[in-house]
Amino acid sequence: MEWLPTLWFVVIAVLWLGYLFLEGFDLGVGMLMGVMARNERQRRVMLNTIGPVWDGNEVWLLTAGGATFAAFPYWYASLFSGLYLPLVIVLAALIFRAVSIEYRGKAHTATALRMWNLAMSLGSFVAAFGVGAMLALTTLGLPLNENGDRVGGAFAWFGWEAVLGGLAVVGYCLIQALAFLRLKTDGPIRERSGSLLVRWLPLGLLPLVLWALAVLLRNDSMGAWALLGLAALAMVAAWGTARSGREGFSFIALGAALALGVAAIFTAAFPVVLPSTIDPAFNLTVMNASSTPYTLRLMSIVAAFGVPLVLAYQAWSYWVFRKRIHEKHIPETHLITPVVK
Repeated sequence: MEWLPTLWFVVIAVLWLGYLFLEGFDLGVGMLMGVMARNERQRRVMLNTIGPVWDGNEVWLLTAGGATFAAFPYWYASLFSGLYLPLVIVLAALIFRAVSIEYRGKAHTATALRMWNLAMSLGSFVAAFGVGAMLALTTLGLPLNENGDRVGGAFAWFGWEAVLGGLAVVGYCLIQALAFLRLKTDGPIRERSGSLLVRWLPLGLLPLVLWALAVLLRNDSMGAWALLGLAALAMVAAWGTARSGREGFSFIALGAALALGVAAIFTAAFPVVLPSTIDPAFNLTVMNASSTPYTLRLMSIVAAFGVPLVLAYQAWSYWVFRKRIHEKHIPETHLITPVVK
């Protein structure tokens, strides 16, 4: 069963891809709420595009972390202990974001509403940046010793690799959110999203391309270079279809660009799951970081039944909430005054 660690490396890459694609646009919508909407009704339009799906999208993050813990415990231990501080910050950002979504509609003052809007935007930005930094360090390396422990202080992880990965995920989330809002809304938000998408798409995707190039230049792979070339073609197609107003095609092309880019990065990194910047001999690989064959077999059986059910449910939920949202669909806000007896 020597192929099982490789299989689970692919599965974890797919889980991260699912998270970046599905959570990407709702993190982007959260970041854009404070700068793109002109009034509260437009902010509510934007929020309602992700309202039915945002919490389901976050399940992919939990599943990716859980699968890493079960399939590659040494990878999980080194990564999560080495990046303990940024992961706590990401967790706090996700909590603030989730609370803001639930409580902004219960705000009774303009100050409280501005506070929750700020929590939504900052929480979405910090979460996207932190996840991008972690994934970049997973593929570009951490200062690990022979025991898999991080060497250095609390900020030994912080460098250009982390910044590049953070900017890559933030940029993609913003661009994908614009494509999503163009696809899911009607009226001023749709028009504004289309204009911004065409203008900023090349710049927003540039950090993702640079991250992929950094990984490929360190781990030369013909297959990875071919995948990166296809990802670049998908980006060009996304920009071209966005300019011509083909909203569905531009959103699909952005998804294809992400899938091909992530495939290129993980293909180039294979079989290393966490490189050491101190000595390549300390690298964690799919073989020396994996669980026992029995554990991987059991996980494979469970995943064979569970993953199709999750995909079917999410596909159904997106189909149910597929209609466009316009400002006229948003009811007036109501102030509920408690009755004092």
